[in-house]
Amino acid sequence: MTSTTQPTHALAQALAQLPLIAILRGLTPAEAPAIGEALVSSGFAIIEVPLNSPEPLHSIAALTKLFPQTLIGAGTVLNAQQVKEVHAAGGRLVVAPNFNPAVVAQALALNMVVLPGVATPTEAFAALDAGAHGLKLFPAEMISPATVKALRAVLPKSAALMPVGGITPDNMAAYRTAGASGFGLGSALYAPGRSAQAVQQQAQAFVKAFRG
Repeated sequence: MTSTTQPTHALAQALAQLPLIAILRGLTPAEAPAIGEALVSSGFAIIEVPLNSPEPLHSIAALTKLFPQTLIGAGTVLNAQQVKEVHAAGGRLVVAPNFNPAVVAQALALNMVVLPGVATPTEAFAALDAGAHGLKLFPAEMISPATVKALRAVLPKSAALMPVGGITPDNMAAYRTAGASGFGLGSALYAPGRSAQAVQQQAQAFVKAFRG
């Protein structure tokens, strides 16, 4: 994805390819190329490196150079300054655990895809009104498929709803039936020190479960 691509189009393209976000919390820059290759070769189109990882901006810069067609950016983005830093590193995606209007506004100003975290209808509508391209439903351990179904009934049909937290190949089907658009995948996919081969096996298991 290039910086000239409209964020809405870029997200739609990535979600159409595979609506699973690889969350690489704890990734190091040295691991980034091999882990990125394991994911991209498995079909992943969206990768986030949380900012509480070691040297996350270096990992983001490396990944964006190696995989320019992949939507890559940062998670755990908490303020507007961090949005600027992710953009400067080449990132085109901002994911947050919460809804901060300043984060959304800065991401929009820089033509970046922004997915704030929400847990209630009030937060969801406020985030969409602020211009969010989709919603991270977080933590999914607190947001059951029944809750997703209730949110889906009142939110715009175009809103991408992405449960994050505790998602495994076994529990995706119930969320999808309830109206989830896709998922963010954390420690069940990648954990610090996990080999690229092991990550690829997990990635393929998620893809198979999602498409199955």
